[in-house]
Amino acid sequence: MDNDLISKKELLEETGISYGQLYRWKRKNLIPEEWFIRKSTYTGQETFFPREKILTRVNKIKDLKDELSLDEIALMFSPQLTEVVLTKAEIQEHQIVSDMSLDLHQSVNGKTDVFSLESLFYLFILDKFLQSGEMSLDEGKHLFHFLKSNYSRFQDKNAELFFIRSMGAAAFFLASETRDICFEEHVKVVSRILLVDELEKLKSKIQKTRKEDQYD
Repeated sequence: MDNDLISKKELLEETGISYGQLYRWKRKNLIPEEWFIRKSTYTGQETFFPREKILTRVNKIKDLKDELSLDEIALMFSPQLTEVVLTKAEIQEHQIVSDMSLDLHQSVNGKTDVFSLESLFYLFILDKFLQSGEMSLDEGKHLFHFLKSNYSRFQDKNAELFFIRSMGAAAFFLASETRDICFEEHVKVVSRILLVDELEKLKSKIQKTRKEDQYD
């Protein structure tokens, strides 16, 4: 058996969830349909899952289900850029992105005190790279423009963002459902990130922010 997969029986035993919970979460779109993998075994057809992804997802659902409804959790896991709006003051108060990234956004787009989830998501990605020290501010502006112009075509495609350097020049590209990728020797892959994972982190941070504000 492939070590990257876990059987349904093993999943239920390891996580302590029931068959009913698993399929209810599937119906609610908390667990993607494509993670349910049918394979032939000596006992017949069985269902398997990508081990790391399903264990991470189930444990996260278990952690969140007492604080959020299943619909709210599904929205958090969705690759869609939902209609969420945050003010600059909220972003700064909860340190969702750094002031450096907010200043860069202002230099590119003009002064604004309100941010859509789409703009905030691009800033969130930008901030990740700037904080790593691998990216200059000018390259950050290039990245923001690149995502703004191209991400909408990839948001439902499990896209990866690649940040590369070739002979000192920075470049970015988006790829969906990547497997093996080969670059020339002089190309350095500075970083590659799965964008749906970063969007989930951002939505989770926003949810936490909203919950904290409710109790202030």
